[in-house]
Amino acid sequence: MTALRPQAPAAHPPHLLILDDLGLRLLSGDEPGDLYEIIRHRYERGSIVITSNRDVEELAHLFGDPLLASAAMDQLLHHAEVIRIEGDSYRNRPPTAAPAHPARNGKEASDDSPATRS
Repeated sequence: MTALRPQAPAAHPPHLLILDDLGLRLLSGDEPGDLYEIIRHRYERGSIVITSNRDVEELAHLFGDPLLASAAMDQLLHHAEVIRIEGDSYRNRPPTAAPAHPARNGKEASDDSPATRS
């Protein structure tokens, strides 16, 4: 996460903000405060979707400051619906075999193509 700097409010803020892989690394420097500001500005104004490999209870530790973490997590979880997915990661699946006859232009190759007609 890169540090945010105050700017003029966006004319059309996004209806949905997605934070992917939150907690993949620890936040440092101004990042905890920046994340809190994002949460605070969107609280009851816009939706946030967060994906993480960490459990909800572990996310508070990212802030480094218990008071900041408490305020951020209270706002984040106030109207939240937490969905926990258990099981093997989709990213860790073995690759699937390639089709025997690759498609051309979205259509399956057939013996009726101009190149095979006599």
